Amino acid sequence: MDLSIVIPALNENAKIARDVEMASKFLQGNNFQGEIIVVDDGSTDNTAQVAENVKVPPGMRLSVIRYQQHRGKGYAVRTGIKQTSGEYVMFADSGCCVPYGNVLQGLEMLKDGTCDIAHGSRKLVESDIRRDQPWRRRISSRLFRWLINKLLQIPPGITDTQCGFKIYKGKVARQLYSRCISDGFMFDVEIIMRAQKQGYKIREFPIEWVCDLDSRLRLSRTPWPVIWELRAIKRALSNSKTPR
Repeated sequence: MDLSIVIPALNENAKIARDVEMASKFLQGNNFQGEIIVVDDGSTDNTAQVAENVKVPPGMRLSVIRYQQHRGKGYAVRTGIKQTSGEYVMFADSGCCVPYGNVLQGLEMLKDGTCDIAHGSRKLVESDIRRDQPWRRRISSRLFRWLINKLLQIPPGITDTQCGFKIYKGKVARQLYSRCISDGFMFDVEIIMRAQKQGYKIREFPIEWVCDLDSRLRLSRTPWPVIWELRAIKRALSNSKTPR
């Protein structure tokens, strides 16, 4: 298996079919042996059923994981990645905000040894932002970056912790996510910190990006859970031992 693609989804019945179709076209167009894993994070619509009904090419694996209770994006991504078998693993947010063709640059960085983890970043000069966030979300994002740098030491060179387009060496992804405790959207930060602690190299690459105005993220409405989750991550990391 060359590449596993994990797509976390919450009430995305209007988008998920296109997500799966675009992922399968990318895998087929690049002659990758691959799998697509959709994780329905307790949707109240028919996201899972819509995903299951998408036809993918013969030999390509499509799995849909669904559970009843909404647990959070971190839980969904972790659940999907633990089920992967690819030499390389990625997750992509629902909505196709980043074209799958952008994966190729990140994969090349992993293959040539530049890094163990490749992050798409919207903050790099070379990135093509075709529709930016509304001003309220831009302000929330700046406050969020200030907060995580206040509570945790983000490695230098990481400009965009929350971009939903990240690629890993498969063994690295499965090892990191097996230890992740964050169920919410702070899982990105936890994985970065765990990777740094274990000596894995993280590098960013530019992407094309269109803001999804129908995003499920409501950062400005949830300041205290973010702070509590960051503190829980900090405690967990300080108490954990580096795997040998």
